[in-house]
Amino acid sequence: MADDRSYQPLRPQPKGIKELFAPVAGFGVTFSSMFKPIVTEQYPKEKVPTQRRYHGRHQLNRYADGLEKCIGCELCAWACPADAIYVEGASNADLPDGGHMSPGERYGRVYQINYLRCIFCALCIEACPTRALTMTNEYELAGHTREGMIWEKEDLLAPLREGMLPAPHPMVEGTEDDQYYRGEITGPTQRQKDWVAEHTEPKEDAS
Repeated sequence: MADDRSYQPLRPQPKGIKELFAPVAGFGVTFSSMFKPIVTEQYPKEKVPTQRRYHGRHQLNRYADGLEKCIGCELCAWACPADAIYVEGASNADLPDGGHMSPGERYGRVYQINYLRCIFCALCIEACPTRALTMTNEYELAGHTREGMIWEKEDLLAPLREGMLPAPHPMVEGTEDDQYYRGEITGPTQRQKDWVAEHTEPKEDAS
């Protein structure tokens, strides 16, 4: 059995008055905090801005002409460690009159995120090949029911900005999906606008 007297501590031991107060030294932070002013955040009346890279609610983005960026590849669902994402892809070829929901062959027909499971790790963002899925700074995601915490594609889609056309509609004439991915599409063309106007049913007069 080793002799305890041979033990030599590596850290210098307190001596004198420091040795006297060593047992209560851990309370120093507590005592110093007692004399600091109390800071109370007045949430939800006053909302403090989040950090720029905060992982909040997801968003499905659009291209400049209004087509959806999601191509239904399901890579985000495969990357999710909590199994919170469900995606069903479909073919643009099944849409009538050459319409497209997204550039290329496929689009996300069904897109769901279960926020009861989501851990906001952002691995789905890293897996997305078209930058269709990003995360916003919105953090108020409470709900009254379990069903209400499952967000559908319509809940996650980014709103149409000025000039964008609601999908489905054809791609910009003479372009391939690669040009969309490279960000070369800056907005809808007149031919796209005419197609949407032709395939949009006129709203009935409420009067």
